Amino acid sequence: MRAHVLIVEDDKAISELISLYLRKDGLSMDVVDTAEAALDVFGRAEFDLVILDINLPGMDGFEFLQKFRIISTIPIIIVSARAADEDKLLGLGMGADDFITKPFSPRELAARVRSQLRRVGYDSAGKKMDEIGFGPFSIIRSERRLEREGKTIPLRPKEFDLLMFLASHPRVPFRPEDLYQNVWGPNFGDVSTVGGHIRRLRKKIESNPSAPCWIQTVHGFGYRFDPDGGTRCG
Repeated sequence: MRAHVLIVEDDKAISELISLYLRKDGLSMDVVDTAEAALDVFGRAEFDLVILDINLPGMDGFEFLQKFRIISTIPIIIVSARAADEDKLLGLGMGADDFITKPFSPRELAARVRSQLRRVGYDSAGKKMDEIGFGPFSIIRSERRLEREGKTIPLRPKEFDLLMFLASHPRVPFRPEDLYQNVWGPNFGDVSTVGGHIRRLRKKIESNPSAPCWIQTVHGFGYRFDPDGGTRCG
């Protein structure tokens, strides 16, 4: 499965240039010229990354970013002529993953896109990786299976979904509410179930669940997955 990118850009020449370079990397994409259209198309199709302009007609990119982060955690790269540090800090603080200033190098943008896609489980050719490895463990996406050195570790369905989501977003901290929204959905039940599933996962993959290496607690915020946790813990 190829990565699918949503380009939100009202300058047709720029969106065509971006599309040209991303197609060379084997990616598929949709292009819209307003934030309103972006929110609409996102409700009808699945995307893996958003390239976002700030100066859009109608709703601007910052307002879109604020609304979008309520419903999705996929990577967002801002590409904007607004070069002030305040704009960069605002965009990154509101949840963007990267910020590129116009005029930009299309090759650099393509490289940044590849970097963000690798974070969420795509290889350098833009294909979804079926296996995610960390330490002695392997998550096999298509088989919904966790292995340790070839031996299957039984997981409940939501335990697998939670581990898969965290491992697909390495080092990104998530609040319990964010994990609940993405793994269980908005209308499932009690957000406290996240903590219970984290505890059960730690018992299955951590050498010392009270001092976890892989699924780490971000104090006062939530949890993150560290694929290098085994090295850090020695």
